[in-house]
Amino acid sequence: MHRHFIIYKPWGYLSQFTYNLKRNKKLLGELHDFPEGTMAIGRLDEDSEGLLLLTTDGMMSEIVRSKKVEKEYYAQVDGLVTPLAIEQLQNGVEIGFKGTKYTTLPCKATAIPAPDLPQRSKKIRDERHGPTSWISITVTEGKFRQVRKMTSAVGFPTLRLVRVRVGNTFLNNLQPGQVHEVDGFDV
Repeated sequence: MHRHFIIYKPWGYLSQFTYNLKRNKKLLGELHDFPEGTMAIGRLDEDSEGLLLLTTDGMMSEIVRSKKVEKEYYAQVDGLVTPLAIEQLQNGVEIGFKGTKYTTLPCKATAIPAPDLPQRSKKIRDERHGPTSWISITVTEGKFRQVRKMTSAVGFPTLRLVRVRVGNTFLNNLQPGQVHEVDGFDV
């Protein structure tokens, strides 16, 4: 019988259970006593936070990572995002991936009011460094640091990135580090 979990991956944690390099890193296993064989479905980099799905079912992992399943992110960006930048994101932008240029698939992107999210453990920065704004970006692909590269490509580097939805599974009111075991994922 497979087991499934939704977690709020806190900022500063790796989306993995083992790390063999010399530096000390915070790992998912520190958040909960997960069963043997649990894997993260997709990843959030160390500087990103939010919804992460974990499972002991490799087939479920393949389904969720497919291009049929939307992943929605809230990104706090440096500066006041413009309608032109939003349009560019929607149409696809050129980013670097594995040493070559890659054009992202069209996606959903909109400017949003500041969302009601938990405080991050590390302060972003203060207003003296200029204004920030928030955008919602929904993609169906997941290249390495893709959303961060996309916002930078249109002139608005990401300061904070939070995944809020995978398919029909939402972050809702989970708090950083919280883990919920679920029967399955609604994707």
